[in-house]
Amino acid sequence: MRAVMYREFGGPVSVETVDDPACPADGVVVAVHANGLCRSDWHGWLGHDPDISLPHVPGHELAGVIVDVGAGCTRWHPGDRVTAPFVLGCGTCPVCRQGQHQVCGNQRQPGFSDWGAFADYVAIPRADTNLVALPDSIDFATAASLGCRFTTAFRAVIERGRLQAGEWLAVHGCGGLGLSAIMIGRAAGAAGIVAVDIDPEARALARDLGASVVLDARTQGDVAAAIRERTGGAHVSIDALGHRITSAQSLRCLRIQGRHVQAGLLAGEDAEPPLPMAAVIGRELEILGTHGMAAHRFPALFDLIAAGRLEPGRLLRQRLTLDDVPGALMAMDQVAHPGITVMIREPSPGADEPIECCDEPL
Repeated sequence: MRAVMYREFGGPVSVETVDDPACPADGVVVAVHANGLCRSDWHGWLGHDPDISLPHVPGHELAGVIVDVGAGCTRWHPGDRVTAPFVLGCGTCPVCRQGQHQVCGNQRQPGFSDWGAFADYVAIPRADTNLVALPDSIDFATAASLGCRFTTAFRAVIERGRLQAGEWLAVHGCGGLGLSAIMIGRAAGAAGIVAVDIDPEARALARDLGASVVLDARTQGDVAAAIRERTGGAHVSIDALGHRITSAQSLRCLRIQGRHVQAGLLAGEDAEPPLPMAAVIGRELEILGTHGMAAHRFPALFDLIAAGRLEPGRLLRQRLTLDDVPGALMAMDQVAHPGITVMIREPSPGADEPIECCDEPL
């Protein structure tokens, strides 16, 4: 198969011809039809994820069609249209038995611990626990956009931040994750949404998608004070960028007993940011983390889409081929594309037919 690959962190990225993946005994092989390009892929390429071993194939926001099924997999069949969360829980540990697969201590992650989906095919282990059936109404590109940005935003805003109708939401960073959070906040009935970003195109898109207050972090001065002045303090605030400045601003903009959710990945020099703990104590603020969403929660997103309250297709702003991915990945810190970028792979004739499966673990 053809796959995007890098052999050193921060080094060249190219499309290579490699062996097709072996089918896990408890999993499936999926013919990839679409896969989102995410900033987490860029972090992985730079070596910020300790689970990545070289050489490596990135890509964790997949959607496609099953072409082979392992002997120990009971729920799935060739031809099924599927997607998957970026965290694959083991399904058997105490955490998974509580339904919290996204924080499983034995987790595996396509595109990080395992080879990912910027390829013709990807192997997905633990399929009975982690695969998600796609409704016929959701196309592959839309499904790929859900796999990290929308699922992470949904859990951050609704499940971790516990946003209620009539509350104020603040979103710091209007990339794909932040814009997804704005759309979900609007669907949840937020009283208003404050969007903060340095990019004018991103701010314009945030307003178009439902932000009622839009702030330029470069010119606003004290962003947190401006948010408190306009809202009385946000009830829920999301750091969707992942930076020591935005994480502190997110905490400082909250009202008494507000909830800060750290959704953006903090890496490198930002991995341990200084936080305003005096405000956390004095206002009884909550600091919450979020790490994707379990497969069994995807239907809640599908219901919002089916009801017309959430339109993820509005965030699909750039479509790439597999050959476009290496350049786009390496340039993610230099070229801004507000919204979500998705690789679309047009399968060759017969690409969705079953391939030989060895039924051995990867």
